[in-house]
Amino acid sequence: MSAPAFQPVAECGETSQAQAEAYHRRWLVSNDAGTWLTRALCPRLAEVAVELRMGYLVMKAPGMLRMDIPLDVIEDDDSVRYQIRIGEQVVDVVDEGDLAAAWLSNFLQLPCRLLKVHPDMAAVHWPA
Repeated sequence: MSAPAFQPVAECGETSQAQAEAYHRRWLVSNDAGTWLTRALCPRLAEVAVELRMGYLVMKAPGMLRMDIPLDVIEDDDSVRYQIRIGEQVVDVVDEGDLAAAWLSNFLQLPCRLLKVHPDMAAVHWPA
C-alpha cells in the first residue's frame, strides 16, 4: 500500500510527508490575469517539487535555487488579500509576495503569483 500523496501547492509536485496533509492545496499559482493555473494550462507546474521543512514550504525546480515560504503566518494585511475563482467557487487568497512571484514567473516563463488560501476561508471545492 502506497503512502498518501499531498499537494501543498495545487498542481505542483506531491509529497508523502504526513505533516503535509494539513497543508494540502493550501497554495495555488495564478497568472497575472487572476486565472488559477493547472497542469493543463502550464505543464511545468509538475516539475516544481514541494516539501515541508522546519516551518517552511520548500519549493525546488530544475535550474532554480530553492525558495522557502513560511507555513503559518498571521494573515492580517488586507492589502495583499484578493479573490480568485477556482471552478465555480470564489476563494479568498493572500498573495505571497514579489519574491515568490519572481521565482515562479522565472521558472514557468510567464507572469504569475503564488497565492495562499486565506485561513478563514471555508473548504475549497477543487475541480477534478
